Amino acid sequence: MGSNIKVLPPLVDTTEFPSTVWTEKVSPIDRLPRSVAILGLGAIIFALWHLVTMSGLINTVILPTPFQVWNQIITVGLNLATGGYMLAALWITTQEVLIGFLLAAIIGIGLGTLVGETKFGERAVMPYLVAIDTMPKIAFAPLFVAWLGFGLESKIALATFVSVFPIIVGTASGLQSADENAHMLFRTMGANRLQTLIRMKFPFGLPQIFTGLKIGALSVMAGAITAEFLGGGKGFGELIRVAASQLDTARVFALIIYLSLVGLSMYAIVMFTEKRVVFWQNRRGND
Repeated sequence: MGSNIKVLPPLVDTTEFPSTVWTEKVSPIDRLPRSVAILGLGAIIFALWHLVTMSGLINTVILPTPFQVWNQIITVGLNLATGGYMLAALWITTQEVLIGFLLAAIIGIGLGTLVGETKFGERAVMPYLVAIDTMPKIAFAPLFVAWLGFGLESKIALATFVSVFPIIVGTASGLQSADENAHMLFRTMGANRLQTLIRMKFPFGLPQIFTGLKIGALSVMAGAITAEFLGGGKGFGELIRVAASQLDTARVFALIIYLSLVGLSMYAIVMFTEKRVVFWQNRRGND
């Protein structure tokens, strides 16, 4: 019975017309594997940097050669590996960064919930937060030193102060991102305000909350180091200040590179946590 069905030819022969599907040509640079692209770009920057310093256009006191910086990286690394005074300084700065970020996360999510969930927070608290956020936060460093002294407390306070505002904004906007259908479903089920906040608004807002946390993780290091510059202490910021005062710019570069590794670790921890908590977003991206 099925064998009697005849397939009719198309009314228009589409083979006479060129395909209208537009395909983007991928350049050879875009075809490079990520690791090769990163290493290649780094080699180009390294070569240009070396040529500039070797040409004599810039004094090596101002801009050291890559090999001078590499030697300092080895020197600082050996000091860290053998438990020298730089390891103690790095641990002090790491404590400031970790505690400052944890406090910023707690305060930022708390204030962001107040702003995103209540009319009082939106109308009364948010204008003050915006006004404070527009101020130069570095200028608050002497005030924190005057209030909290020259110890860890003033550095942690400035690190928290610098990194808290992106978390507040991310939390507030995330809580308001749930669609009306979800609100209607929870109202139909008789959920109270707290249940709606915990079970619906927070899950909807987690991607934006984590965006704020990632921005905060990137900025908390700047707050801690600035506080050490202006308020003294025994952390890596103080080592950078001393090296700069001695015109040892190669060591300054090396210390900054090690600090950037701490900052990258903070960012990687937040990214790892986001992938575990907001797992449905990753599945959607893979689809």
